[in-house]
Formats: sequence, C-alpha cells, structure tokens
Amino acid sequence: MQNHYSIMQSNEIKSTHTNRLTTYIVIAMLMGILIGYFINTNASPEFIKSFSPKIKLLATIFLRMVQMIIAPLVFSTLVVGIAKLGDLKAVGRVGGKAMIWFISASLISLTLGLILVTITKPGVGVNIANADLEGAKDLMGKTKEFSLDKFIEHVFPRSVIEAMASNEILQLVVFSIFFGVALTAIGKKGESIINALDSLTHVILKMVSYVMNFAPVGVFGAMAGVIALKGIGILKTYAYYIGSFYLGLGVLWIILLFVGYLILKNRLKVLLKRLYSPMAIAFNTASSEAVFPKLVEEMERFGCNNKIVSFTLPLGYSFNLDGSMMYMTFASMFIAQAYNITSITGDIGTQIAMLLVFMLTSKGIAGVPRASLVVVLATGSMFGIPPEGIGLILAIDTFCDMGRSMTNVLGNALATAAVSKWEGELEGG
Repeated sequence: MQNHYSIMQSNEIKSTHTNRLTTYIVIAMLMGILIGYFINTNASPEFIKSFSPKIKLLATIFLRMVQMIIAPLVFSTLVVGIAKLGDLKAVGRVGGKAMIWFISASLISLTLGLILVTITKPGVGVNIANADLEGAKDLMGKTKEFSLDKFIEHVFPRSVIEAMASNEILQLVVFSIFFGVALTAIGKKGESIINALDSLTHVILKMVSYVMNFAPVGVFGAMAGVIALKGIGILKTYAYYIGSFYLGLGVLWIILLFVGYLILKNRLKVLLKRLYSPMAIAFNTASSEAVFPKLVEEMERFGCNNKIVSFTLPLGYSFNLDGSMMYMTFASMFIAQAYNITSITGDIGTQIAMLLVFMLTSKGIAGVPRASLVVVLATGSMFGIPPEGIGLILAIDTFCDMGRSMTNVLGNALATAAVSKWEGELEGG
C-alpha cells in the first residue's frame, strides 16, 4: 500500500510539473510574439537582421539539447523494446500492426492534402515575384534529385556512428532492429546488454526532464525571431494558404480522433490530456523531434506497455509523420498552381504518381531541418515543379511547420496507443 501511495504521489508531482511547464510555454510564446512585433515595428532593418538570428539561438540551443539525446534514446528504447517482446514472432506481429496503421495513416494524409489543395486552390493567382529565391537556393544545396538507388542508400547506414552523429532516425531504426533481433536470438548471453540499455534509457529520460525545463526559453526565442524578421503582416499575405492548410489539418485530426475513439473509447480523453504538453512544445518549437523523449514518458504514463512504446514510437518517427505527409502534397500542388503547371494540376494520374513517390521519399525525415520542404524539392523535380517555387512558401513555412509538427505527435501517440490496445497491453483499457 505504501509503495502504491508513493507511486501515485510521484505521478501527481509529475502532472503538476507538466501543467506548470505548459503554462510557462504559453506565456513564453505570447511574450515572444509581443517582443518580436515590437522589434519589427520599431527597430531599424539593420537591427532586425542582427536581432532575429541572435534571439533564435535560444531556440537552437534548446533543439540541440534535445537532438543530442535522440540517437541514444531511439537506439536504447528500440533495442530494449524488441528484446522485451521476447521472440521474433512477437516482433513481427507488433511491427506488422504498427505498419498497417502507418501506411494507412500516410495514405490518408497524402490523399487528403491532395484533395483539399485541389478544392481550395490557394496557389491560383499568387504573385510568383514574391518568391524568396535566396532561401530557395539555400535549400537546393541540401537536396538531390530522387532516385531509387539514392533512396536505398539512404535507408541503410554505412556506419551506425555516422547515423547517430547526423540523427538519421531511419538508419538508426534499421540498425537497432538488427541489433535487437540478434540480441534476442542469443538468449541469456545478451541479458547484461539488455539491462545496461534499459538503464541507459532511464538515464536519458532523466536528462529529458532537465532539458524540458529549457522549453519556454526555446519557444520565446523561436517566436520572437520569426515575428521580428517577418512581422505579423506576413500572416495576412498568406492567410488563405495557411488557412487552407490548417483546414486540412483539422479534417485530418477529425479522422484520426474518430479512429482513435473507435479503438480507445473513453480513454481517448485521458490520452489527449497527456498529449497537451508535448503537442504545445511541438507547436511552439515547430519540431516534433523536440518532444520524442517527452512523448515516450507520457505514453507510458497513459498506460501503454513499455515494450510497445519502445518499439512503436521510434518506428513512427520514421514512417508515420502524418502532418508532414499532408504538407508535401499540399505544398507541391500549391507551387504547381502558382506556376500554372497544367501537366500536374490537370492530370490525376500524375498526381497519384507523385503521391506514391512521396510515400517513399518521406521516410526517415524526422531529423532533417525543414525536412518537408527538402522532400518537396527532391521529389518535385521529377514532375517538373520548379525548385525556385519553394521560395513562395519559405516565409511562412515556420507557421505551417508548427501545425504539422503537432499533428505528427498526435498521429504517433494514437498509433502507439492503438497497437498497445490491439496487443492487450494497455493499462485500464
């Protein structure tokens, strides 16, 4: 009884801390907007150019602190998750269920983006002279034309150290699956390694609690920097584009939550309460990667079995980025509409082909800065979309990234909860 009481007390303390952190994040966001607006409207252009990158360093520091623990956390949680599943049949069964969700959700996200951008037509009549060509050139340097050879090379790591150093999550997942399966196969000889990696996971999660205390500072820097440089006026200029995209995210949320309710019933409300803080951080930092460690904690507190969370979440960050998926077809079609490329906008066959290619090229993008835009550039060139067209949406990409990052978190949380439920490993469910 005493032990049960102490666990409940510990959970209450963690819940209070989470609520307080969320409040601080909201306050930091509002302060960032106000200070950014003040600087944008009152300071000289020279000061703004100097101020924006410097204040954004606060966000960069926070994101880097998160990124430094992503690789060891993905490796340790996935390997331990596979080991705890016990045998290759269980790994295949859980992995199969997860992939069914991931592929279905990805197809829905991509298709929904394609349908809504075709209906709303936000790119029609856009002045292409507003394109940020310098920014587009910057992104062009980060991408190469898509080919099957390059995609296969990207999936399989030459070195796990290199994959960890560059936060290539898909490559880490591939190595971790092989390592975890091999560790399970050798039986008792691998127990000491499993215990060590399990301990490493707990150490990393403790680091997460320290790093997350810096989230409000990072949020403040991100918001102040963007608003100071772009001004609130940029939102008015692209209001229809942003509004159309967020309408799409709203429809996607309704579909995801409806399916989630069919599986989780009344426990869906409890899950959403748990996700409030991670989604707030993802929205304000425009990074779903920033909350991966926090999401691991919250899913376990929700009642998902540790072995399911450890296996499914890392996979989800490579295969189930619903918000990013939707944005890829949305952004590509927007550029095609702006440049009046009728071979794309008027050909359903080409649109479907583009959608299927995005299904491949989008895998493993979680650790790449401005990943969705990089994939749009790489894939769009196959279908005649001009690379400089990406400059049309660079200015407001951060605001769209906030929504798609939050959606990525929701999608992966629902996937993990659903697989836990199907496996009979959801506490209270």
